[in-house]
Amino acid sequence: MSNQDWLQRSFSAVWHPCTQMKRHEQLPIVPIASAEGVWLTDFDGKRYLDGVSSWWVNLFGHGHPKIKQAIKDQLDSLEHVMLAGFTHQPVVELSERLSLLTGLGHAFYGSDGASATEIALKMSFHSWHNRGQSSKCRFISLANSYHGETVGALAVTDVPLFSATYADLLRPGIRVPSPDARQAKPGESAADAARHAVNALAEVLAQEAAQVAAVIVEPLVQGAAGMAMYDASYLVELRRLCDRYQVHLIADEIAVGFGRTGSMFAYQQANIVPDFLCLSKGITGGFLPLSCVLTTDEVYQAFYHDEIGRGFLHSHSYTGNALACSAALAVLDIFAEEDILAVNAGKASAFNRLMTQLKQRSDVHHFRHLGMIWAFDVESHHHNFSSLFFNEMLGHGCLVRPIGKTVYFMPPYTITSAEMQLLLSATVASLDSLAAIPAGAESEITVLP
Repeated sequence: MSNQDWLQRSFSAVWHPCTQMKRHEQLPIVPIASAEGVWLTDFDGKRYLDGVSSWWVNLFGHGHPKIKQAIKDQLDSLEHVMLAGFTHQPVVELSERLSLLTGLGHAFYGSDGASATEIALKMSFHSWHNRGQSSKCRFISLANSYHGETVGALAVTDVPLFSATYADLLRPGIRVPSPDARQAKPGESAADAARHAVNALAEVLAQEAAQVAAVIVEPLVQGAAGMAMYDASYLVELRRLCDRYQVHLIADEIAVGFGRTGSMFAYQQANIVPDFLCLSKGITGGFLPLSCVLTTDEVYQAFYHDEIGRGFLHSHSYTGNALACSAALAVLDIFAEEDILAVNAGKASAFNRLMTQLKQRSDVHHFRHLGMIWAFDVESHHHNFSSLFFNEMLGHGCLVRPIGKTVYFMPPYTITSAEMQLLLSATVASLDSLAAIPAGAESEITVLP
C-alpha cells in the first residue's frame, strides 16, 4: 500500500495526539513504514532524518540491535506479571542500577511521563499527610513549565494551550518566575537571571511554605517553553531553599534524563540530589513505554506501616513490565559499555563547529546548546511559522518540529557528522525559503502530498 492509502486510513480511524485534526486537511500525516538509525522511511520509500528523536525518546537510533535483542531474549522467559505481590528479575535489576546511578532508593514504576508526575505529586502530598502535615498540599512550579497532561500534571503545567480548557478540573498551584537565561537583561548573565528567579521563589516560600508539599522543576532545560535553558546555580539554591523550608524537590527529568544535557541526569550538574526523580522517554531507548519515580528512603519510610491506608496504593496493570525493564537495562548497558557521555561530548563539540553559518544569521536569536540539545529562536513574519517550517523540513527529508518560533535539534546519539550537516543544510534552506515568502502569502505554499 502507498503513503496515500495509509494516510487516508489513519485520518479516518486514528485520533492523533497533540493535534487539531482539521489541520491535516492541509498538512498531511506522514505514514512511516520502517526505521533504522536516525532514519524514518515512508511507504513510498522516502527517508526522513529524525532530528527530534521521535519526541525525545529515541536515544540510540531506531532498531538498535542490543535493545532489540534484550527484548527478544526476555520474550522467551516472561513478558509480564503483575507487580502487586509479585516481582521479576528485570525490575529488580533495573531498580538496583537506577539507585546506584542516582543515590535514591526504591523505584516506583508507571507507563509514561505524565503518570510519573502524578506519582511524584501524590507521593509528596501523601508522605506529608502520613507525618501529620496534611496542610502541605500545594505545589510550586515554574512559569512556562510542562509536566504532562493528566489532571494532576496539568495543574503544575503552565502552557495555557494545554491547560486552560481544563481549568475547572485543576487544583491551582503556585507559579514562580522561570530562570530562563533568555530573560537576562543587557549586561546580565544566565547566572543573574537565575538569581532573580531564586529571589522570587524565596519570597514565595517565606510566605507559603507551610502549605507547600513540593517544588517541581525540569532541571536545566524547560522543554515545552522552547528549550529554555538556565544556569545550574538555580538548582543549587532551589535545593537549599527546599531544605530550609521543609519542602520536597521534584526533578522532572522525563525529557532531559539519560545523557541529554551532557551528564547522566541534569540535576547532577548542580551537585544536588532531589527528593523525587521522574524518568521516562529515553529510559527504554524509544522502544517501549515506561516511567519511573525514585525517591529517598525517608519518603519511603513515611509509608511503611501496619495500616494499609498509609501505604502508597497507586497502581496500573502494566507497572514494571518485564519487556520494558529489559529494554531499559540494555540502555544502561550501552551507556556503560560504550562510554556514551564522553562520545556525546566529542560529537557536540564537532556539531557546534558545523553550526557557525546558522549562528551568524540575522534572523536567528538566542542560539543555545547543552549536551545533545540545540535550540534557537527565529525572527519570522509568519504567524504559523511552526507548521510552515515543519513542512519545509519534510520536503528536505528531515523531521524537526518547532515549538512556536523556536527551532531545536534533539537527535539520536548515533547521528553522524554527515547526517548533522544534512540537518543543518536543510534548516538553512528552509529558513531561506520561508523568509522569501511575503507575509500573508502562506496559502500559496504547497504542502507535501
